[in-house]
Amino acid sequence: MTVLLAQDPTLADFGRDPWWLVLGKILFAFVFGLLATLLGVWFERRVVGYMQVRPGPNQVGPFGLLQTLADGLKMAFKEDILPRAADKVVYFFAPVISVVCAVTALSVIPFGPMVSIFGHRTPLQVTDVPVAVLVLLACSSLAVYGVVLGGWASGSTYPLLGGLRSSAQMISYEVAMGLSIVAVFMTAGTMSTSGIVAAQASGTKLSLGGVEVPAPGWYAILLLPSFIIFFIAIVGETNRAPFDLPEAESELVAGFMTEYSSLKFALFMLSEYVAMVTMSAVTTTLFLGGWRAPAPITTVWAGANSGWWPMLWFFGKVLILVFVFVWLRGTLPRLRYDQFMRLGWKVLLPINLTWILILAGLRSIEDWQSRDRLLATAIGAGVLLLATILWPSRQPKPKPTLQEQVDNRPPGSFPLPPLDLQVPPSPRTKRVVAEREPANIAAGSDSREV
Repeated sequence: MTVLLAQDPTLADFGRDPWWLVLGKILFAFVFGLLATLLGVWFERRVVGYMQVRPGPNQVGPFGLLQTLADGLKMAFKEDILPRAADKVVYFFAPVISVVCAVTALSVIPFGPMVSIFGHRTPLQVTDVPVAVLVLLACSSLAVYGVVLGGWASGSTYPLLGGLRSSAQMISYEVAMGLSIVAVFMTAGTMSTSGIVAAQASGTKLSLGGVEVPAPGWYAILLLPSFIIFFIAIVGETNRAPFDLPEAESELVAGFMTEYSSLKFALFMLSEYVAMVTMSAVTTTLFLGGWRAPAPITTVWAGANSGWWPMLWFFGKVLILVFVFVWLRGTLPRLRYDQFMRLGWKVLLPINLTWILILAGLRSIEDWQSRDRLLATAIGAGVLLLATILWPSRQPKPKPTLQEQVDNRPPGSFPLPPLDLQVPPSPRTKRVVAEREPANIAAGSDSREV
């Protein structure tokens, strides 16, 4: 049972703000998305540079902080090229759709508790509705249209292939992401984002060795399988490495945005980084307690979750998740497309369905105490993860070594192993060579006689 504190907003607290305060909140969410993109690009380049033992951007501004702004201005003044075969209207609106969908999701993200702004008590959130989680799912689903339409409207083959791959990728991982969210609002009992944050302020106690300790309230711990699957799904949903297959330069010539230039290309780049920050904020809200401070801070400081301080904890959690995005890009190689689709449909989806079935069975037992239910959930998660790890997977047959190929060669063959990718000559080539050999021999004998 969740006990709401004085600073926890409820649905009744929304819709009472004056117009200037509503505009201020909207402007704050929009500016947060833009600034997070500017700093995110700089942060990614610096972190990847550190991982690769190089400095990264360090010339424009202190520590290279203005490098992203300089790149944006340079991109704005470049020539805007419109392909002759492009659909002009769709070609223009495709990057706008991607940016709008990424920014709109920030409207239901709680940045903090109830605060006082010029004498008005208001939550640090643009708005909230009873089905705010469905708003997040709708925004992530509609972002597919920007990528698909951008690839189709370019009138070129490779952007079209990138758009189609992106649609298959996003739809596949949208299923896994939605099932992970199902586990969240099953446990919280609400689809309101502010209600989910309030539900993670758990006051239950666990008896461990005769000592009562506070139970972990974050759903990243209570719903560990859902948290892991959700984070993998959002990495695939945002087209980030190692799942950046829609823009694979090695095989698709940069994918769906190949024919875009100037500000339109900048909008696609902006939408990617805004989506990365937005999904980090969504993960923080659903699984990491939202704007609430971690347990060690709240035990020492009673006022850590009141006033404007919770915004610091919220931004800190978002920054850590953005670092994980960058860490994955600097560490893991790109997956093959068949491996990527197999992971989504044959691994994440069955595990998620099994986990939700276990969770629904535990939720249906109303006679259990909360601590017993928590322990049973943890045991079920551990058994599920252990079964997933120990499940026998079909290993590919190892290729024979060169020495094994030499030893297994048929009798009378040339004592050299066959080379990889060696194509045998066609019968027509053999026939032509056989027909030319007598003529070559005759020509050689004539020349020797002369």
